[in-house]
Amino acid sequence: MKLHNISINNLRRRRAKMLFLTVGLAVGIATIVTLMTLTASMSNDIGRKMDEFGANILITPQSNDLSMSYGGISLGRVTFDQREIRQEDLARITAIKNSKNILAVSPKVLGGVRFGDKDALLVGVDFESELKMKQWWRVFGEVPKDGAGVLLGSSAADTAHLTPGDTVTIAGHSFTVTGVLDQTGSQDDSLIFMPLADAQKLLGKEGRITLVEVAALCSGCPIGDMVVQIAEKLPEAKVTAIQQVVESRLKALDHFRRFAYAVAGVVIFIGSLIVFVTMMGSVNERTTEIGVFRAIGFRRSHIIRIILLEAALVSVLAGLVGYAAGMGGATVALPFMAESKDAVLVWDSTVLAGSVLLSLVVGMLASLYPALHASRMDPTEALRAL
Repeated sequence: MKLHNISINNLRRRRAKMLFLTVGLAVGIATIVTLMTLTASMSNDIGRKMDEFGANILITPQSNDLSMSYGGISLGRVTFDQREIRQEDLARITAIKNSKNILAVSPKVLGGVRFGDKDALLVGVDFESELKMKQWWRVFGEVPKDGAGVLLGSSAADTAHLTPGDTVTIAGHSFTVTGVLDQTGSQDDSLIFMPLADAQKLLGKEGRITLVEVAALCSGCPIGDMVVQIAEKLPEAKVTAIQQVVESRLKALDHFRRFAYAVAGVVIFIGSLIVFVTMMGSVNERTTEIGVFRAIGFRRSHIIRIILLEAALVSVLAGLVGYAAGMGGATVALPFMAESKDAVLVWDSTVLAGSVLLSLVVGMLASLYPALHASRMDPTEALRAL
């Protein structure tokens, strides 16, 4: 009879205790698998949602400015050699290496206009890309189409006492107010929005762009790399990353992962205690059996190998059961915990390998001391119990 036969037969004889050990360790592994899978799935979902809200790359015209002063009096800064962005050049942005990480490109043209009897800032936008980028917008009425009207910020509409359906005069031209933007608490509240082509025509800036906002997926590649790639395609423009937005998104996801790792560490510790207590109790119950083994010539290393082999078999089984239970739990819990209903569960083969390996390591380490304790038993005293 070989050592592995002894280990297997012992597991068969003590099914209840080994079942308890397997379940205890499997629950810990299942908890970790569920937690880590939910973390990965929710991080992807949250990261995608966060990337969809707002821009994180800004493209503006390249210009030089000079601080002017005369007689000790500052005259402010004078801008010269300003290069404009041509609308036809925006196609280069989608030709960069990491173009698949670009969610939306929103060109804008800005200009001051006469709004009724007051001055206001007119913004021409591509509403399709703008609404994709600013999903927090709530519009009372409809978004204007080409040649169909304007969208007013909440403050601009309140000041002029306008509602959807009213007519307003902008720069000497009459437009229909198709919608009013709900209050956002930003500069959007005081702006007048118009389809890009109409605004360019009204401001006399056909084919020209004032600035471009780009929403890029932070999780796909470093934003810094995309800034360099866009700058190479648009050398006449200034490309900058909105670092505060990018850093806040990455930090939020990092805190989420750290919390999951902390909980996983606590669960692993509890699982190792269960294995230690169970294996120690099993060794103490087998004092006579171990004494017989020693008496017929088994060495201390043989006893250690028998105990550790039992722990290894139980640990591998617990890892497989825990992985299956964990993925099942994650599948059930994801729809209730995710930000969106279309969140996708992340299936990673490394999680399966990691579950079995983690279960094996925890089980072996927790069983090491009981195995050493069994090997140090005095065979003479053990046989007296017969």
